[in-house]
Order: sequence, then C-alpha cells, then structure tokens
Amino acid sequence: IERSLPDIRQSRCKEPGRYLTNLPKTSIIIIFHNEAWTVLLRTVHSVINRSPPELLQEIILVDDNSTMSHLKGQLDTYMRRFVKVKIVRAPGRVGLIRARMLGADIATGEVLTFLDS
Repeated sequence: IERSLPDIRQSRCKEPGRYLTNLPKTSIIIIFHNEAWTVLLRTVHSVINRSPPELLQEIILVDDNSTMSHLKGQLDTYMRRFVKVKIVRAPGRVGLIRARMLGADIATGEVLTFLDS
C-alpha cells in the first residue's frame, strides 16, 4: 500500500484566520549544560524560524555552569545578532529546576515555554 504524506503547505494549521489574533507573547526558556554547539544553535534557529515573530517575546538561554569553551565567549558573540536572545549563566551547577527558575525570573512574556535543547 502506497501512502503519501500530507503537503505541509496545505496543512489546515496554517490556514489564515485559524487562530485568535490576540494571543499572548511567550518567553522561550532553554536550559543547557555542556551542549554541543550545533544542537544549541539548531534549537535557537528553529525557534526563531518557526515562531510567529509577534508571539515571540524572547528566547532565554540558561547555562547551568557549562565548562566547554565554545559555550562562553563564542556563544555570547554569536547570539548578539539576535535581539530576542538573552543568555543567563548560573553561578554554579544548580540543576534543571533551579535553572528553569533563573530563566523564569527574568522572563518578560505573559506565557513561559520551557524547551530542551
């Protein structure tokens, strides 16, 4: 049996007027610790490219005290190009829940969305 996948361009979820126009903005909070460079960047780019700009308040990257050098200055330099991206660094290893709370404390969106990298 041959099955064809639905054409994403014709998906009902993208039909104009399908969603309310007054949805609240969200702060996306992503926790990472010693994450691979490509994985972290792919996550940020996916959020930016797939989120309606009018609904994305900010992306907050919370570093749970990573030790890898590419997650220090190189990450700061790279993320400066995105005005909606903020980086928060935990002073020591705090764990997933406390790292999420660090992000939530500085979030300004009406809705908080937590993602894994």
